[in-house]
Amino acid sequence: MTVENIIAKGKEVIRVEAEAVLNLLKSIDQNFASAVELIFNSTGRVVFTGMGKSGIIARKIVATMNSTGTAAIFMHPTDALHGDLGMVRKNDVVILISKSGHTEELLQLIPMVKRIGAAIIGMIGGNNSSLGKDCDLVLNVGVKEEACPYDLAPTASTTAALVMGDALAITLLEKRGFTEEDFALLHPAGSLGRRLSLRINEIMIKGNDVPIISERSSLKDAIIEITSKRLGMTCVVNELGILTGIITDGDLRRLLEHTLDIKNLIAADVMTKKPKTISKDFLASFALQQMEKFNITSLIVSDNSNNPEGIVHLHDLVKLGLQSR
Repeated sequence: MTVENIIAKGKEVIRVEAEAVLNLLKSIDQNFASAVELIFNSTGRVVFTGMGKSGIIARKIVATMNSTGTAAIFMHPTDALHGDLGMVRKNDVVILISKSGHTEELLQLIPMVKRIGAAIIGMIGGNNSSLGKDCDLVLNVGVKEEACPYDLAPTASTTAALVMGDALAITLLEKRGFTEEDFALLHPAGSLGRRLSLRINEIMIKGNDVPIISERSSLKDAIIEITSKRLGMTCVVNELGILTGIITDGDLRRLLEHTLDIKNLIAADVMTKKPKTISKDFLASFALQQMEKFNITSLIVSDNSNNPEGIVHLHDLVKLGLQSR
């Protein structure tokens, strides 16, 4: 194949699969709404099953549902016929995925599931299929063509099934009122979990490590405090300990560009008044958003009386993988 042919084939595959997804819009109908209501009102789990590539897609949809508030499991059809059917309960909803609608293992499974009393939804590609006739509801995921030139390898059909699963999962997410906080409870590890759950009071610099000087402190003392605490800044407070300003490395450099006569200067002379602050109860990811918004590298954490009680530094947030969306 020439380079041109390779590029053309790649584009053709994407075109076929994109059209398969767009054609699914016709399948978002009353049956889809009924399927969502059936799953939402169920007191059990959603049990997905499918053979071969359909089984792989089923596993992916299970993962998506579990992470978005809908309890789901995967059951291999063959294993189900040899004992694993015991995982199905009468309050469950079983979803069968099949491109043809004539998958033998699923056909054998349906009478057993009905005997248990679970509801059955077919996510099926074939019209007037054997499976469809025995399901309580059918979601049509049929495609006009596969991207495979021999119409053998499931490509567009598996994409369509996956997208239909996503449509179910996300619609259920919104119907349940599933929030970012709920999401965080299910994703405690990794950067995603930290972004959604980690609060400022858990990661802020506190205690004696917070650089603080008084308004009357000499500029020399300010430089010593900034240097010793290694944060590139220091808080400035009045005689009551209330935050009144901030001095940063940048402030000092700009000062020295205009004068070298600094021996008589005090902190109040060079500080930036009304510095940006944040409450320790906010999410750490929000602190990062504020830093990006105001192009700063540190935020002072203050209490209700505007007393500094901590520092959040940009480098610490980035190390935690809390990059904003």
